[in-house]
Amino acid sequence: MITRLFSAALRGVDAREVEVEVNARGADKPIVIIVGLPDAAVRESSQRVISAIVASALNLNDGVKTVNLAPADLKKEGPSFDLPIALAMIAASGTKPFDAEDCCVVGELGLDGAVRPVKGVLAIALEAKRSGRTRVLVPEANAPEAAVIDGIQVFPIRNLKQAWDFLDGELVIPPYDLDRRAFFTSQRTYEVDFDEVRGQHHVKRALEVAAAGGHNLLMVGPPGTGKSMLAKRIPTIMPDMSEEDAIETTKIHSITGLLDSKVSFLTTRPFRAPHHTISDAGLLGGGSNPGPGEVSLAHHGVLFLDELPEFRRQTLEVMRQPLEDGHVTISRAAGSLTFPARFMLVAAMNPCPCGYYGDLKRECRCSTRQIETYRQRISGPLLDRVDLHVEVPLVDFRELSANVHSGEKSESIRQRVITARGIQSERFRKSSHSTNSTMGSRQVRQHCQLDAEGSGYLERAMEEMNFSARAHDRILKVARTLADLGGSSDIRPNDVLEAIQYRSLDRKLFS
Repeated sequence: MITRLFSAALRGVDAREVEVEVNARGADKPIVIIVGLPDAAVRESSQRVISAIVASALNLNDGVKTVNLAPADLKKEGPSFDLPIALAMIAASGTKPFDAEDCCVVGELGLDGAVRPVKGVLAIALEAKRSGRTRVLVPEANAPEAAVIDGIQVFPIRNLKQAWDFLDGELVIPPYDLDRRAFFTSQRTYEVDFDEVRGQHHVKRALEVAAAGGHNLLMVGPPGTGKSMLAKRIPTIMPDMSEEDAIETTKIHSITGLLDSKVSFLTTRPFRAPHHTISDAGLLGGGSNPGPGEVSLAHHGVLFLDELPEFRRQTLEVMRQPLEDGHVTISRAAGSLTFPARFMLVAAMNPCPCGYYGDLKRECRCSTRQIETYRQRISGPLLDRVDLHVEVPLVDFRELSANVHSGEKSESIRQRVITARGIQSERFRKSSHSTNSTMGSRQVRQHCQLDAEGSGYLERAMEEMNFSARAHDRILKVARTLADLGGSSDIRPNDVLEAIQYRSLDRKLFS
């Protein structure tokens, strides 16, 4: 007797439907043969499945059970096929017809029949909906994650016996009920705020400009000036993610196993801060079975690289392509995978190895050669892809001793950012761009026209500071964002001067 169920396999950040077929034939003892390009975890599922069926007091006849996971050319990985394999084997051991054509089933089994959570449930639910399935059986802990997808019913499963009785029609399980609008609203909270940052008003201005236009930013200053504190608060001034963006971002985190029962869905923009010892694969993505890296985990959010020169130069260079294209393509002999990586890069560094070069109160202990070697760890092409460079000085005592909440709140700054983003959304409504930072050369020529005074300022800066052609376009993009923040349809001369000022620091430090 042949029975079948539907499940799904993860590939990159997406899922592909898998048909689980079981053929039962007579023999003296139970034997399970799994075919269809399974990995070690899937092959081992036969032992978990048999133990779970016996522990659940469900029917499993002796004989050979051949389990086929189709399509056979798609590699199947992980323990998520345990539950559909067990249910199909039980059905193949019975005598009455079994119909679950409208179901997609995933879950890992314990030896006692308990159903454990698995990775990538959000992507699996999306694939189930695309394939026309109307019901999804998932581990109870994964139900809130899957229920975010509209148009399918999600049934939380605690154990194998419960799943079988439900599919056999002997048990009624109510679908998981999620008020999606209330859920999104209640989750959009941050534990930090910009009013906690004392002083550094010009840095806050630069961060506002970066958030408004989606620009990359570099902060340079001695230790203890608040660079990390400022960076962690950038997501609080960025516009809320749309439902579509939140689903796309959560899907990446789900596949890497970063979600849990407390955080089952991301409604706030991610903030990723990898350590400087991270590998190329850890930052960009990769591995024998390629998975997303930190640049993809920061999708629609902020990637913060503290102590930028401490990262290996080769590791930093791999970011150049995703910074330009907004995605990462990883090629292997078996094929290539593309991961989204549209993030805002925020980096921080000291001006020298000891951190006190140029400080008026503390003496720098570094030699000229040490300083030069330290700064040359960051390449010019990478710096050209960072739109704003800002100096972060030490805060004086009077500002430090002021009222903790004396600064402007994140909500006020965010409203200005949202207004500027709204102008950009209208500007690019007929194109694929969403912010000024993503404009191509054609859009720059169209939307970044300068008057004679502004053009003169830019020409002089190009000649005296030896900016590259890429830096020229990025100055224009930042100037366009400054004009949007000021509510001006034209780029004003002061906008050009401020944009140039945000590019001058790299020449002072690295030339």
